[in-house]
Amino acid sequence: MPLLRKIEIFLNETGMAWTRFGRLAVRDPRFVQDLRNGREPGKTVSERVEYFMRLWRADHGR
Repeated sequence: MPLLRKIEIFLNETGMAWTRFGRLAVRDPRFVQDLRNGREPGKTVSERVEYFMRLWRADHGR
């Protein structure tokens, strides 16, 4: 599954704003919008985002 799709699912599940997600996950509030506009993140950034979502779900019981 593409990273953007995983993020969109996460945002829907959590109700988190896309700007907050970007700020918390990669310190870039425009990150999600950039992905929506075609940005392709590198492996390190993708892994950081996946890790953030796993931690958030573990900490918040999702």
